[in-house]
Amino acid sequence: MMWALVLLPLAGALIAWLIPDNRKRPLVLPVFALVQLFLVGTLLIDTPPVSPAGWILLDPLGKLALLSNSVLFAVCAFYAVGYLAYRRRRQNRVLCAALLVCLSAMTLVAISQHLGLLWIALEATTLTMAPLIYFNHNARSIEATWKYLLICSVGIAIALLGLFFLAYSTIVAKQDVTLLLPSLISDAAALHPGWRHAAFIFLLVGFGSKMGLAPLHTWKPDAYGEAPGLVGALLAGGLVNCALLALLRVYQIAVASTEGALFQNVLLVMGLVSMAFAAVFMARQSDFKRMLAYSSVEHIGIITVALGLGKGALFAGLLHMINNSMTKGVLFLSCGNIHRAYNSKSTAAVRGALRRTPWSGALFLAAFLAITGSPPFSPFVSEFLIVSSAFVEGNFWTGALFLVFLALIFIGMASTVLPVVLGEVPADLERTRYRDALPTVLPPLLLMGIVLMMGLWLPAPLQQLLRDAAGQLGGGA
Repeated sequence: MMWALVLLPLAGALIAWLIPDNRKRPLVLPVFALVQLFLVGTLLIDTPPVSPAGWILLDPLGKLALLSNSVLFAVCAFYAVGYLAYRRRRQNRVLCAALLVCLSAMTLVAISQHLGLLWIALEATTLTMAPLIYFNHNARSIEATWKYLLICSVGIAIALLGLFFLAYSTIVAKQDVTLLLPSLISDAAALHPGWRHAAFIFLLVGFGSKMGLAPLHTWKPDAYGEAPGLVGALLAGGLVNCALLALLRVYQIAVASTEGALFQNVLLVMGLVSMAFAAVFMARQSDFKRMLAYSSVEHIGIITVALGLGKGALFAGLLHMINNSMTKGVLFLSCGNIHRAYNSKSTAAVRGALRRTPWSGALFLAAFLAITGSPPFSPFVSEFLIVSSAFVEGNFWTGALFLVFLALIFIGMASTVLPVVLGEVPADLERTRYRDALPTVLPPLLLMGIVLMMGLWLPAPLQQLLRDAAGQLGGGA
């Protein structure tokens, strides 16, 4: 059953590739997404034991990432049908097949207990996203694709060196050579300290570049700005979660060793630096899709701060991982609709979206309020828990800086979003085919409903799953 989660999307990718009709091919996406989501729900309720070799297991951390990514992908799959109906002149065979291959790779990341297998799956997500970013086939998209491939591939290569160092630390310590996570955690304190320390540094830099932690985030503005909205949603809400899960695996080993406190302090600093970068670069953005890239840098920073704080903040950080994923889905899908309606991403040309695209404009505005931590949406809950934990644990400077950066980011983001959604539609607006319709509005509306629901009521099973996952990292709630 576990391998079915990986193989099913690959079968869907093959079917999508073989379908000759450009109009019918996108229908494969929601069909396989729903079947995969059903299998995920089944495995969450009745989780199979670890595989005989110990390489495959769906633990609480993996369950969180898998659930979040599967829900987001299912919504994006339904959105893709409506979106591609407006892009019928462009061949979508590569897009549909690559999306399903990426789903398979993201699933493998979530269920891997062997760090080598996890690395292979993470590299597969990097490679399959490249043709998706290049979907528009113009000069800016190819530049964004090359920058994405260059930086992420260098980062993932550095992570591979980190894995080599980690494996070598077991040799120097005269232990059985392994990259199985349970073995590394149980023997973490006995690993050679020098090679273990080097491994942690390389893994943090490598996985941090894939996550988009500042200053390793430079691929994000171009990739997010040039990719289609549904691809941006998967980049910001799906692939970031995969890289974050890889970092959480390293975090588990670090906490079990003698270097847990040092690793947490480094994460705390990098998280605050990411928030500071976002606060600076988000101000006066003239491209509202690039602005979302800096919002992603901010929220990866928020999660990293929570990891650095540890203890009770871990529950909030994992909750924020889900909140960020769902809210970014709303932002990217709704702004993709606005982009189609205006045929522009420039704030100089896009005005009055609430009048031109009432549903998409309203969703974009609501998602802006949610992602900046406004009640009653779920990101407010997780951000409040993180900053409360900072003050409770006596990290007053961290809590104060956290609040200052949030305020600056709210102001910077508002200066871009509010002119886009409010005001009068430009008189010389280019006529486009796009109009708000059920296929492109319902998917982000469903995600917005999840974000609102989780802000008002967090289901008991999800709370327990978050507690179990936080417990794996050495914290609780």
